[in-house]
Amino acid sequence: MKKNILITLFALTLIIGCKSQITQTEYETPRVKNINSSIREYSILTVLWQQHAAEYRALTYQAFNIAQIQLDNILSNKIEYKKPLAIIADIDESLLDNSPYNGKLIELDEEYSKSRWLEWGKEKKAKAIHGALDFLKYAKSKDVEVFYISNRLVEQKAETLENLQRSGFPFADADHILLRANSSGKEQRRLKVQQSHEIVLLIGDNLSDFSMVFDNQSSSKRNNRVDSLRTSFGKKFIVLPNPMYGDWETKGILEGKYDWTNFQKDSIRHRKIKSY
Repeated sequence: MKKNILITLFALTLIIGCKSQITQTEYETPRVKNINSSIREYSILTVLWQQHAAEYRALTYQAFNIAQIQLDNILSNKIEYKKPLAIIADIDESLLDNSPYNGKLIELDEEYSKSRWLEWGKEKKAKAIHGALDFLKYAKSKDVEVFYISNRLVEQKAETLENLQRSGFPFADADHILLRANSSGKEQRRLKVQQSHEIVLLIGDNLSDFSMVFDNQSSSKRNNRVDSLRTSFGKKFIVLPNPMYGDWETKGILEGKYDWTNFQKDSIRHRKIKSY
């Protein structure tokens, strides 16, 4: 009898200990753990959508149609600006389509790496996103300058300019491109343009392309700040769709941490899905 009681108590101790351990390391084990699964499997649909969905193409046309309407509205107001007018545009997934790079990550089952990103950039094969080229050429015809503010690295300047030039983008020169040197934040680069130009539109796929209030923020704060700036979207801020990557994932879903294991990332993604 005593032996049975001891065995029962021992079993209960193990159960309580295990339960406590799960609570403390809730992101250690994915909801569906398969050690043989691809680390890029979760991203396949996002790349397929950008490369094949007519809806994606429709959304990019829609964004640049709205941008042209807004630019026409600005120009028709006949406000006498003291400085030349300018548009600030992000490059990747805003003007150039880098989905083949993300496709390569899936093919090789790799996470992002600087070396692979630099390799893709040197190919200079990123194609113009539908609607982007026509709109920026239209802006040039209206004497509105375009400045390219991108978080591509400064060391990528030559190939980035060549890629833009091959695609026919206006103002693709050293004076109109500001790449990342030290900080990924774009506010200082926007302010530099603002010193000499009146910024009338900003184009990007990431909220940090528009304002520093979105930098390094959680998902809830990003959503709250979108709500507070709701009248700016489609008016001064033109947003392009990008389901493949961005601050929405790294700063939001993954909470700004870059040292999660692949199992932890999988667990986090599952836990943050809303269901009923």
